[in-house]
Amino acid sequence: MKNIDLTIRAYDEASDLHALSNIWFEASLSAHAFLGEQRLKQERGLIETVYLPNAENWVACHLGQPVGFISLLDCFIGGLFVSPSHQGAGVGRRLVAHALKRKGELQLDVYTRNQQALSFYSRLGFVEISRRARDDEDLPFENARMRLRR
Repeated sequence: MKNIDLTIRAYDEASDLHALSNIWFEASLSAHAFLGEQRLKQERGLIETVYLPNAENWVACHLGQPVGFISLLDCFIGGLFVSPSHQGAGVGRRLVAHALKRKGELQLDVYTRNQQALSFYSRLGFVEISRRARDDEDLPFENARMRLRR
């Protein structure tokens, strides 16, 4: 599945919250398995009550159904998640391009153990600007800070 027909639209909490929470959880189980399923289940509550409601979210839809999303905090990508069944179809690339067009510059943190994500962001032109040994919850999971400019 390459470059499927997509529309990107603004997030609507009433209709999108649970769909995006499901996409986040399914994608995280695969990409962030090293964090453990229990931690991901706990974080899912924060996704629904804190992170999505407080970010600028853009939803990628295929045939009217959400298949991925990007969450922005100004120019910082707080999250980019694509349904596992739609990965490799250009969804993430389109969401990043949409955000870059709106913001002009993007930054993000990515777990260095998530080699697929590191490679993806590098292919898009992101460059690493720093690393830290611990994540936002002070757990020993290394993160790389990356930046992309138009």
